Amino acid sequence: MAAGGFCKLPNGTVVVALNLPYGPAGVRVLVHAQNRARALTRLRNLGLRAIYLRGNAEPPTPDEITAVLHHPDGLIWRTAPADNGVMVTELWHPIRALMRGPAVVR
Repeated sequence: MAAGGFCKLPNGTVVVALNLPYGPAGVRVLVHAQNRARALTRLRNLGLRAIYLRGNAEPPTPDEITAVLHHPDGLIWRTAPADNGVMVTELWHPIRALMRGPAVVR
Protein backbone atom coordinates (compact mmCIF):
# COMPACT_ATOMS: atom_id res chain seq x y z
CA MET A 1 0.00 0.00 0.00
CA ALA A 2 1.32 3.43 -0.92
CA ALA A 3 1.47 6.33 1.51
CA GLY A 4 -0.07 9.51 0.22
CA GLY A 5 -2.99 11.85 0.28
CA PHE A 6 -5.12 14.18 -1.78
CA CYS A 7 -6.29 17.76 -1.94
CA LYS A 8 -9.61 18.91 -3.41
CA LEU A 9 -9.28 22.12 -5.41
CA PRO A 10 -11.90 24.92 -5.56
CA ASN A 11 -12.94 23.92 -9.11
CA GLY A 12 -13.85 20.41 -7.90
CA THR A 13 -10.84 18.54 -9.25
CA VAL A 14 -8.31 16.77 -7.01
CA VAL A 15 -4.56 16.37 -6.82
CA VAL A 16 -3.43 12.99 -5.49
CA ALA A 17 0.11 12.47 -4.15
CA LEU A 18 1.51 8.97 -3.62
CA ASN A 19 4.87 7.69 -2.36
CA LEU A 20 5.60 4.52 -4.29
CA PRO A 21 8.39 1.98 -3.78
CA TYR A 22 10.38 2.21 -7.00
CA GLY A 23 14.11 1.69 -7.10
CA PRO A 24 16.30 2.23 -4.05
CA ALA A 25 14.68 5.46 -2.82
CA GLY A 26 11.11 5.34 -4.07
CA VAL A 27 9.24 8.05 -5.94
CA ARG A 28 6.57 10.64 -5.20
CA VAL A 29 3.91 10.71 -7.92
CA LEU A 30 1.39 13.53 -8.39
CA VAL A 31 -1.81 13.11 -10.42
CA HIS A 32 -4.38 15.78 -11.33
CA ALA A 33 -7.83 14.39 -12.17
CA GLN A 34 -11.58 14.93 -11.81
CA ASN A 35 -11.75 12.76 -8.68
CA ARG A 36 -9.63 10.33 -6.63
CA ALA A 37 -10.91 7.26 -8.44
CA ARG A 38 -9.93 8.68 -11.84
CA ALA A 39 -6.49 9.67 -10.54
CA LEU A 40 -5.81 6.12 -9.37
CA THR A 41 -7.22 4.72 -12.63
CA ARG A 42 -4.74 6.88 -14.59
CA LEU A 43 -1.89 5.23 -12.67
CA ARG A 44 -3.32 1.74 -13.04
CA ASN A 45 -3.63 2.27 -16.80
CA LEU A 46 0.12 2.93 -16.88
CA GLY A 47 0.82 -0.49 -15.37
CA LEU A 48 0.97 0.42 -11.67
CA ARG A 49 -1.71 -2.10 -10.73
CA ALA A 50 -1.53 -2.36 -6.94
CA ILE A 51 -2.15 1.32 -6.20
CA TYR A 52 -4.59 2.17 -3.40
CA LEU A 53 -5.09 5.35 -1.39
CA ARG A 54 -6.28 4.88 2.15
CA GLY A 55 -6.51 7.98 4.25
CA ASN A 56 -4.89 11.36 3.81
CA ALA A 57 -1.62 11.02 5.74
CA GLU A 58 0.67 12.80 3.24
CA PRO A 59 -1.37 15.26 1.14
CA PRO A 60 0.34 17.27 -1.60
CA THR A 61 2.03 20.51 -0.56
CA PRO A 62 1.06 23.81 -2.23
CA ASP A 63 4.28 23.69 -4.28
CA GLU A 64 3.44 20.18 -5.50
CA ILE A 65 -0.08 21.26 -6.45
CA THR A 66 1.31 24.16 -8.47
CA ALA A 67 3.79 21.87 -10.23
CA VAL A 68 1.18 19.33 -11.33
CA LEU A 69 -1.33 21.99 -12.40
CA HIS A 70 1.26 23.62 -14.67
CA HIS A 71 2.26 20.35 -16.35
CA PRO A 72 0.31 19.57 -19.55
CA ASP A 73 -0.15 15.86 -18.71
CA GLY A 74 -1.11 16.43 -15.07
CA LEU A 75 1.01 13.43 -14.07
CA ILE A 76 4.54 13.97 -12.71
CA TRP A 77 7.09 12.31 -10.39
CA ARG A 78 10.40 12.80 -8.59
CA THR A 79 12.48 10.92 -6.05
CA ALA A 80 10.66 10.66 -2.72
CA PRO A 81 12.04 12.77 0.13
CA ALA A 82 14.25 10.89 2.59
CA ASP A 83 12.98 10.02 6.07
CA ASN A 84 15.85 11.95 7.66
CA GLY A 85 14.27 15.29 6.75
CA VAL A 86 16.67 16.15 3.92
CA MET A 87 14.84 18.25 1.33
CA VAL A 88 14.97 17.04 -2.28
CA THR A 89 16.00 19.65 -4.84
CA GLU A 90 15.28 17.44 -7.84
CA LEU A 91 12.98 18.83 -10.53
CA TRP A 92 9.71 17.13 -11.47
CA HIS A 93 9.72 14.69 -14.39
CA PRO A 94 6.88 13.65 -16.71
CA ILE A 95 5.59 10.15 -16.02
CA ARG A 96 6.90 8.98 -19.42
CA ALA A 97 10.44 9.25 -18.02
CA LEU A 98 9.57 6.83 -15.18
CA MET A 99 7.72 4.29 -17.32
CA ARG A 100 10.40 4.23 -20.03
CA GLY A 101 12.53 1.14 -19.82
CA PRO A 102 16.31 1.28 -19.48
CA ALA A 103 18.20 2.36 -22.58
CA VAL A 104 19.56 -0.45 -24.72
CA VAL A 105 23.26 -0.10 -25.49
CA ARG A 106 24.42 -1.79 -28.71
